Amino acid sequence: MSSSVEQVEPQSKYKLGFTTLEDEIAMSDLPVKGTVPTWLSGTLVRNGPAKFEVGTQSYRHWFDGFAMLHHFSFKDGRVGYANKFLESNAYKTAKETGKISFSEFATDPCRSIFSRIQTAFSPKASDNANVNVTRLGNRFLAMTEIPVPIEFDPETLKTAGVYDSPNRVPGQLTTAHPHYDFERREAYNYITHMARQSSYNVYRIPSGSEKEELVSSQPASEPSYMHSFGLSENYVILAEYPLVMQPLELMVHGKPFAENLHWKPERGTNFVVIDKRDGKLVGTYHGAAFFAFHHVNAFEKGDDLIVDIIGYNDSSIIRALYLDVLRGESPTDIPMGELRRYMIHLKGGEAEYVVLSKEGPELPRINYKKFNGKEYRYVYATGSSGPRAFADELLKIDVQKASSKVWSEPDCYPGEAVFISRPSALAEDDGLVLSIVLDAKAANSFLLILDATTFTEVARAVVPHHIPFGLHGQYYETTTKSL
Repeated sequence: MSSSVEQVEPQSKYKLGFTTLEDEIAMSDLPVKGTVPTWLSGTLVRNGPAKFEVGTQSYRHWFDGFAMLHHFSFKDGRVGYANKFLESNAYKTAKETGKISFSEFATDPCRSIFSRIQTAFSPKASDNANVNVTRLGNRFLAMTEIPVPIEFDPETLKTAGVYDSPNRVPGQLTTAHPHYDFERREAYNYITHMARQSSYNVYRIPSGSEKEELVSSQPASEPSYMHSFGLSENYVILAEYPLVMQPLELMVHGKPFAENLHWKPERGTNFVVIDKRDGKLVGTYHGAAFFAFHHVNAFEKGDDLIVDIIGYNDSSIIRALYLDVLRGESPTDIPMGELRRYMIHLKGGEAEYVVLSKEGPELPRINYKKFNGKEYRYVYATGSSGPRAFADELLKIDVQKASSKVWSEPDCYPGEAVFISRPSALAEDDGLVLSIVLDAKAANSFLLILDATTFTEVARAVVPHHIPFGLHGQYYETTTKSL
């Protein structure tokens, strides 16, 4: 396998990361090079697509593949590993029938129009929760943008089943990036309710509860596709990009979700700012058209709201992540995002931005527990050395000094960089960064551990197979206690 990988052009060796992994294994000790700090004692759970075919049928987009969970456990300098497919209804039905049976982000199994109207916005929609994981009390949930989270056991990775909130706020499209306010001890998210009069419904879940409490409902004539949102000390920020959808069209046009999204740059981008204390609309602030998947952080300075985000000039990044493009014979340019800082004057005015880094960052992470919603300094992200390199670097970006540090290695493609603070750390960057790296030459993957301060390698733990490019994950100091 590795020899065939070596024959492809250097820019396209990353294609291995978009191939199916069938194996499910459990290992108590991975081979480790270097020394894993003994204070690292917890679990990293990663989520992402890992199977892209059902029988003779193939999914069309990276975001479509069946979810697989990966578990890295740390104890006394040792690293354990396990992986398992999430047994969603979509996955189990595909195994039973040998066919794609549920519509995914960019793949539709050609249901009849009648069936599509009946199921497009119902609990029968695909529950292939392949984007992220979160914790709700003692429950661990796999999430996607359809509000049908799947509960799983973080130790065994066994699927427990669909989680049904005891008091669900209405809506059909949500985000797999909820926020947690550590001072108020509340989780926040929003869900788009698509109807004759659509709305963005912002809700909270207090610590110790599983009930969703509506904070604010804001009208949306043409709902925007928003993969994430911002949270500052006092505000929820929805960046309403001009990538929009029409609910009726979604139900009757016979196209997968992604192909019902329309880019309307003449609308510009609106930042909808909501006071999370009373749910009132603070204001809607207009800016030039752009698109983003990921917010980085947001914080307040006097009457100004600062929103950091990975911005693209348009929505072409979605098309660039179709599998026919990523697996194409010739390397193709992939749009590169910018780390942008948007300044919103809450008393009025346009939302304007400056570029903090042009290095093509994505999948941004920060020292979340201590600095989410506050002024901060460091962003950890994947990066691309060029438009045809996919993600071949890890970045540590200093947003205050406009400088960065880079980790890279030939033929290696890292995933999301997860920051873990050292116990009793005082400095913002005192800790470790964990990333799953695809080694295209060896045709397997390894868990990379970097010193977050120096951004140099501390250790790596080698996995015996390749891990397809994932999306997001979380580190848990313990998997047995509530927040």
